[in-house]
Amino acid sequence: MRNTTITNATLLHPQDDVVIALRDIEPGEIVRWPAADGSEQSVAVADAIPRGHKIIIQPVAAGVHVHKFGYSIGVAKEDITPGRWVHTHNLRTGLGEVLEYEYKPMQESGASTPAAQTSCPKTFKGYVREDGEVGIRNEIWIINTVGCINKTCETLARLAGRQFEGREIDGVYHFPHPYGCSQLGDDLTATQKLLSALVRHGNAAGVLVIGLGCENNQIDVFKKEIGDYNPDRVKFLKSQEVEDELEEGLKLIEELVEYAGRFKRQELPLSKLRIGLKCGGSDGFSGITANPLVGRVADAITAAGGTALLTEVPEMFGAETILMDRAADEQVFHGIVNLVNDFKGYFIRHGQEIYENPSPGNKDGGITTLEEKSLGCTQKGGHATVTDVLPYGEPSRKPGLNLVQAPGNDLVSVTALSAAGAHIVLFTTGRGTPFGGPVPTVKISTNTQLAERKKNWIDFNAGQLIEGKRMEELQEELLEQIVELASGDRETHNERNGFREIAIFKDGVIL
Repeated sequence: MRNTTITNATLLHPQDDVVIALRDIEPGEIVRWPAADGSEQSVAVADAIPRGHKIIIQPVAAGVHVHKFGYSIGVAKEDITPGRWVHTHNLRTGLGEVLEYEYKPMQESGASTPAAQTSCPKTFKGYVREDGEVGIRNEIWIINTVGCINKTCETLARLAGRQFEGREIDGVYHFPHPYGCSQLGDDLTATQKLLSALVRHGNAAGVLVIGLGCENNQIDVFKKEIGDYNPDRVKFLKSQEVEDELEEGLKLIEELVEYAGRFKRQELPLSKLRIGLKCGGSDGFSGITANPLVGRVADAITAAGGTALLTEVPEMFGAETILMDRAADEQVFHGIVNLVNDFKGYFIRHGQEIYENPSPGNKDGGITTLEEKSLGCTQKGGHATVTDVLPYGEPSRKPGLNLVQAPGNDLVSVTALSAAGAHIVLFTTGRGTPFGGPVPTVKISTNTQLAERKKNWIDFNAGQLIEGKRMEELQEELLEQIVELASGDRETHNERNGFREIAIFKDGVIL
């Protein structure tokens, strides 16, 4: 992708019909940008154009596709003349319903190869668990089987955090949720799979599973979902069966803290690191700055033998063939097809329009259609080969780029990435959010204005890309920051602020 900028606009690809406003543009102002051949082109703007929004640079007739990133982002609703603002009033989605796809091996499909890599750290300092799993934090996690004991677990985490402060752990944390009882069928199974995946996560040195005693998600049943576990690392407590669950819980946590003290950081290859890729509150700069930057980092991690996890399936709609063309083999290709079509079926079952996805915040930021959002969103996956497709709640097992089944919702998708084994989540945003998942959640702003306004939210500013800083330079800085985070030498704002949340995907009946 070509990304050339001057003072007020940027052309992303030589075949594009639009340029992107880098600041608010007034009617009558001349917008200039360098063309692919290096010559300067310009157009007089007819409308007021908000920062991050699109300006048409050549005539497009009604019914004709409009291109950005070199791909169609929708169909013109009316004739659009050069200099006009392009947005929801004159552009609609060009996507259809559930589609059929044809497998093309990577050589035949012409799938792009990863961009040239800059220097990349080779190691980080992490923890190796007894089962071989790796962690970047030495925490104690409290996982409750059912929502009715959220406050009990919250109180226990607070008491334990105070009691064991200064010991060789990075804290005691609880992640409230409303489920685990009155759920039926696949809905209950999804809750169990998600929670059991968190129990197995390498960032948790020790885990206390707390149940109530009368819920659907009984501890004895939940143990089967967890599978083999070390009783020194995972302990269980049924609240209804003890006189004082706080007292008993503190005793068990003390045993877990002693167990956690056995682990020390050690030098590990970057191939052991798993990063999650997420965007939320996207704007017109997401596909220009933060998402391509994260894609370069994902390429570097996977090139070193590590794992990058990409989700938000509805935000693959319209860009799914780009990922399909990078499937490692035919089995992975069909996995991507099923991932996409199953999620479209989910929309249809609930009577919802498949392609009405951009949120009000996305639209305010300059994103008009789902395919525009998807083309920007999928850039977070870089150019690496897709090596696996993971059902919801399943852990990652193959290095490379993995696609994870989950919706676009910020809380639900970051939780799913954590359950898949992400040690860190890279979260790009143009509008900003304080949210953090159960693992360190790095907020990467798409624009400098957000980074300067929300210093307590934003960890890294990718907006520097449109202010003259080179991609290679920012890539090295972000990789260095990720290694520092993984090695325990740095905290994210969500960790510092104590913002750690989970949300479980629900699609079923509650009694």
